[in-house]
Amino acid sequence: RGQTERDAIIITEIPYQLNKARLIERIAELVNEKKIEGIADLRDESSRVGMRIVVELKRDAVPQIVLNKLYKLTPMQSSFGVINLAIVDGQPRVLNLKQMIEAFVEFRREVVRRRTEFELRKAQARAHILEGLNKAIDALDYIIPLIRNASSVDEARLWLTGHFETMSQTKSWKGTPSDLTLSGFIGKLQKVIKQLEFSEAQAQAILDLQLRRLSALERQKILDEYEGIIKLIAELEEILGNEQSLRRVIVKELEDVRKAFGDERRTQIIDEGVELSIEDMIADEEVAITVTNSGYIKRTPITAYSRQGRGGKGRFGAAAKNGDWVEHLFTASTHAYIMIFTDDGQVFKLKVHELPDAATAARGKAIVNLINIPSTRKVAGVVPVREFSEGRHVVMVTRKGVIKKTSLAEFQNIRSNGINAVNVDEGDELFDVILTDGTKRILIATHDGIAIRFDEEGVRPMGRAARGVRGIDLRKDDFVVSVCAVSREDNERMLSVSEFGYGKQTKIADYRLQSRGGRGVINMKSTPKTGKVVAVFAVEDDSEIMIITQQGKLIRIEANDIRKTGRSASGVRLIKTDGGDKVTSASLLELAAEVESMEVTVE
Repeated sequence: RGQTERDAIIITEIPYQLNKARLIERIAELVNEKKIEGIADLRDESSRVGMRIVVELKRDAVPQIVLNKLYKLTPMQSSFGVINLAIVDGQPRVLNLKQMIEAFVEFRREVVRRRTEFELRKAQARAHILEGLNKAIDALDYIIPLIRNASSVDEARLWLTGHFETMSQTKSWKGTPSDLTLSGFIGKLQKVIKQLEFSEAQAQAILDLQLRRLSALERQKILDEYEGIIKLIAELEEILGNEQSLRRVIVKELEDVRKAFGDERRTQIIDEGVELSIEDMIADEEVAITVTNSGYIKRTPITAYSRQGRGGKGRFGAAAKNGDWVEHLFTASTHAYIMIFTDDGQVFKLKVHELPDAATAARGKAIVNLINIPSTRKVAGVVPVREFSEGRHVVMVTRKGVIKKTSLAEFQNIRSNGINAVNVDEGDELFDVILTDGTKRILIATHDGIAIRFDEEGVRPMGRAARGVRGIDLRKDDFVVSVCAVSREDNERMLSVSEFGYGKQTKIADYRLQSRGGRGVINMKSTPKTGKVVAVFAVEDDSEIMIITQQGKLIRIEANDIRKTGRSASGVRLIKTDGGDKVTSASLLELAAEVESMEVTVE
């Protein structure tokens, strides 16, 4: 008979100074005391090759959970304290990691600054010498006779710096031009030397100049060196005068050190404590989330909702209690977050798996018991989010047609008591919220059956404290009921649902593209039979919708079962509404995988 393979935890290293036999005894004690469950066998297979302790697990055990308990309840994991004591500004200080890095960066900044100042002084001194040599080479006809006729090096240095007290105009000179008298030549020489204004350092460099450097090639080398020194001086002054340039030098030098001496880590940097998150024990599956008008929320497995044909009565979901009904309905993963927006523009955050798991007929749990939402506030929109990444935006629309777009990344850190998402005008309220990728087109639909479609680029991203801009110019007493993002390919259809259970599909291309803030076009013809528009969203061939009424009935319908008509049509019946019942919410279901055996009923 074959054996089924089991998971096992293999221990090949233990903390410093921990006795292996004592560790094995401790694990066995915990298993006997049932403090650790899921271990089937414990063996010591250590040899001269190395340590090997085998913890064999039961078939139904979760390895990460068992390992997490071993870390917590045994000395398999040990901590060694480190005191980061350093001398800072001549005084001993205990530093955290951030302070250590800051101190090192400040040290490198000081080193680079002082080194740059030294190199600048050195370059300026060299530029001064080269400047003198260039001037001397240009005046060789006067410099050479001056040096030849000086009685000593010191006298030549004095003459080069403009001190002519010992210069005689009666003494015979060597190398003077034949077309000038001695006094005339000396007078002109003195005038040229005074104009050149050689310093003592330049005069000494001229005296030290070798004759071979007077050739054309050597003269060009001096000129090239001078130009290079001038560029170097400009670079060094830029480093000293610009903090960003100084930081770039520090970064470049650190990168050079890493390239020259960097090697692979010999230790691992891991999260403190190998903790098993609750998400690891929760299946990643789609659930339906409902939020009622009075602020109750719950999640329900999507398979609990049977798909029905168009025109069915539906089944009862959250039972109507004291006039309560479902206002928000959507699907999300149990591993995602939901952002809860209130009508006054605040936003809160919850994990989906933290929501109460309830049957379709249950109301759920009051949101005020889960997050710090004031009892006077109402939920305006709920958005599921996996990651708060750059490139995605939150689009918010108020009842009076004001629209605002904010980067999703700005909602990364939402406090337990919420943060401000949008400033809402007095008399207005936040109504709906969607996510976009910045490249879509926005469609806003109203209660009276009007809709406007415009490019998302027409709404610039704003900070959380901003008010927003006009999205649609509403007619008197009209208000917004839906906002959705549609693609630029116009390959989607708009599905509209009315108060009395009627609905229709219309090609997105039938909605003329307008500028933001326009009056819009007719979306659905409202009649006493159909009632006003309740919800509008973009659908494709394989889309499904879920509709919920004020009395708590709900129905799940395939979009393909709904007739495709023009913008001005009234649509067909989607769900029967009897006894004054009305549709309060409709949602698009986006499932990762459909359940093949789902019951299909038509009533």
